[in-house]
Amino acid sequence: MADISGDDSKPHLIFSYGTLKQGFHNHKLTKELISQNDAVFIGPYITRHAYPLVCGPHGLPYLINLPGSGRRIRGELYAVSAVGLARFDDLEGTSIGHYERLRLQLLVNADKDGAVPVDAEAYFAHRSFGEAMWERNGKEGLTEFTENEAKRYVKRQDRPHQGRNIIEDVRRFVNGE
Repeated sequence: MADISGDDSKPHLIFSYGTLKQGFHNHKLTKELISQNDAVFIGPYITRHAYPLVCGPHGLPYLINLPGSGRRIRGELYAVSAVGLARFDDLEGTSIGHYERLRLQLLVNADKDGAVPVDAEAYFAHRSFGEAMWERNGKEGLTEFTENEAKRYVKRQDRPHQGRNIIEDVRRFVNGE
């Protein structure tokens, strides 16, 4: 594991819980950023507090900003440069209201007594639909986005209704359409 305290060129700590993790479809972006020295893998982490983690349209994972609901979430922590952060923000659709990057606390090991919390950021379902996404999933959440959930993931280029915005797909999903 890398030391998270010393690299000023990568000041942003990003918690990845879904398709950006190792072995998943969008990890190619993470690998590209690592190869360009715009990201460094820190290691596996878990959220300090419980959050809902659900799958939405096209099998996309969504962390919901309802601390205390759901479960503690397993994922990976990365230190990312400003360039890397902009690339992640673009992929996650922060400018169109798909995800929003918010602060949370992580622990390196849930079983380790006295583990010091780490402040990081993660991509949460946008507040305009997050709670509705949780309710649409029957308030049943995951502890981790795994290969099993990833089987339902549909690549962007393979999604039906190519001209439709992802926000429209989310709206239809939460409305049960």
